[in-house]
Amino acid sequence: MVESVESKAHVKFPVSKLSVGMFVTSIDNDGQVAITNAGQIKDREAINKLIKNGIKYVWVDKERSADSCGFKNTVQPPPTVKKKAPSREASQQKAKKLVTEAKDLLAKVLSETFEGKAIEVAPFEEFADNLIDSALLDSDALKCVSALRTKDAYLLEHSVNVAFLLITFGQHLNLDKQKLKEMAVGGILHDVGKIQVDDKVLHKPGKLSQEEFEHMKKHQNFAMNIMSKTDGISQISKDVCLMHHEKLDGNGYPNGLKGEELPLHGRMSCIVDIYDALTAKRCYKDAMSPAAAFKVLLSLTPFHLDEALVYQFIRSVGVYPVGSLVELSDGRIGIVWHAKGRDALHPILKCFYSIKHKRYLDVTFVDLLKSDANIERGISPCSLDVDPAPFY
Repeated sequence: MVESVESKAHVKFPVSKLSVGMFVTSIDNDGQVAITNAGQIKDREAINKLIKNGIKYVWVDKERSADSCGFKNTVQPPPTVKKKAPSREASQQKAKKLVTEAKDLLAKVLSETFEGKAIEVAPFEEFADNLIDSALLDSDALKCVSALRTKDAYLLEHSVNVAFLLITFGQHLNLDKQKLKEMAVGGILHDVGKIQVDDKVLHKPGKLSQEEFEHMKKHQNFAMNIMSKTDGISQISKDVCLMHHEKLDGNGYPNGLKGEELPLHGRMSCIVDIYDALTAKRCYKDAMSPAAAFKVLLSLTPFHLDEALVYQFIRSVGVYPVGSLVELSDGRIGIVWHAKGRDALHPILKCFYSIKHKRYLDVTFVDLLKSDANIERGISPCSLDVDPAPFY
């Protein structure tokens, strides 16, 4: 009986490399697959018999083979994506280009600021306009791009992400485009004062001492000096830059603002800055899942953060934000790929890995409105044994 054997669980295997415990389902004779008496190899004699009969290749079922064969715990190379998400590639490339240009711009300005040069606002305003336009065109594409994090580029990525999150948050609150633009400019410049913080403190892989923390807090004082020399920057942009470490109870810094002294955009910047920092991988900590970060935000209300605004922020990014990782009820891992216009529990996912079988899967897009599977939980990239970055 000749039959085609094609399955995610099956691999074509040279007889010379067979080992006891492997589950053979068929033999391969010059490309023709013949079903034989399937079963697990019990001893070397069975392998020698195949060699004696001139069989060079067999098909092995990885999932039915013994654990000692290494199939179930060995991570295979990432598969190529066989199916692309509809109408996403172009907008995602555009989003990557925009984010790369923004990071290059910020890196250049940080270097010039370190040398004592004043900031020119116009390039950042142009970036903010482009960011708003891209968010309106395909916010899911931008969210996927912003989810890609590298700890070495934290300052740049964090600044761009804060700008984008402020736009997302502001759109949810129906703020006008001019205000969104001014908040985005403040967002990308909000950590500009860190350029004057001692690198040993800024990049310390551990908890800061009290003395080191006091030095770190000075980045807001440095920012005030920089902002005072920046012509043409709006008050809203300055506020976002200078208020993101303030607290409603007055125990924040640099000015100890309290209650109504913190305007809406100032309160928004506090929430966004903390959320993005929590969900980023740093030299001294792993990234949190969005769900875990939401819990932290809520724990900081009402003394630190505005409780009503925190709930609005969670609604604006979604319970399972685009670009975040989730585990399905069947053990598959997927990236939340598309959520616009859909309810929070049924996004489209890009599935690429199985926790259950500890191996990569053929990449598929799963519409949870049409699937029997459901989201079990949100997960952090650091909880996986593999790097999800190639699948974004």
